[in-house]
Amino acid sequence: MIQLTITDIVMALGIIAIAIGLSAWQKLGLEWQLLIATIRTIVQLIFVGYVLEIVFDNKQPWLVVAMITVMLTVVSVVAKNRISKKIPRLLPLVWVSILTSTVLSISYTNLLVIQPDSWYEPQYLIPLVGIVLGNAMNTAAIAGERLVSTINSSPVEIETYLSLGATPQQAVAKYRKDAVRAALIPTLNLMMVVGIVTLPGIVTGQLLSGINPLDAVAYQILIIFLLAFANLVTSLLITYSLCRQFFNQDAQLQNL
Repeated sequence: MIQLTITDIVMALGIIAIAIGLSAWQKLGLEWQLLIATIRTIVQLIFVGYVLEIVFDNKQPWLVVAMITVMLTVVSVVAKNRISKKIPRLLPLVWVSILTSTVLSISYTNLLVIQPDSWYEPQYLIPLVGIVLGNAMNTAAIAGERLVSTINSSPVEIETYLSLGATPQQAVAKYRKDAVRAALIPTLNLMMVVGIVTLPGIVTGQLLSGINPLDAVAYQILIIFLLAFANLVTSLLITYSLCRQFFNQDAQLQNL
């Protein structure tokens, strides 16, 4: 693999400089956002690089678990803020939903497919968990936001179902299904065109590092199947939890 030096990274900043120039030229008002995003990207990735170096060198299970816990908490906060800022106890619901889908999917992959020497092997566990968490965050945000906005805009229809004897879960079943389907659209679209229209990041990264293309493709197939399962479980759990939040103990719809 061709190693990138600091000079190379500085040269890469030229792309952002051009983007900022284009924004100023077209009067888009994105100059400061692009600059701040660039600075955050550099700082965050350099910090993560040093942390990963420590974790990979020590290979201690508590370090791996601690890093994954931080990653999980960050994506949960981001997803929670995208869904709603009014729903009580939303952060724990999102945190547990993403944790559950991640544990199930990664456990299956580690125990039955990759089978590393130790379950906490950072070379495999951290990259896989990171990919799952990033996708689960987007899935939870899409499913949750879609469900919350639909329920809030359909109180009359829901209360009509309730007055006719439907349970709370039955009254919002259609909205929940629509939210899950919407959340899975990016995953399904990726599965339909992967390898034909786009090369995902894992393939690109492994090819750049000199891995045999067929080996890179094999890992990408595994990861896509992993994401499909994890994203589906995440959307099911988060929508189920959210539906319960909208009703009180007397099965009455609450305005959240």
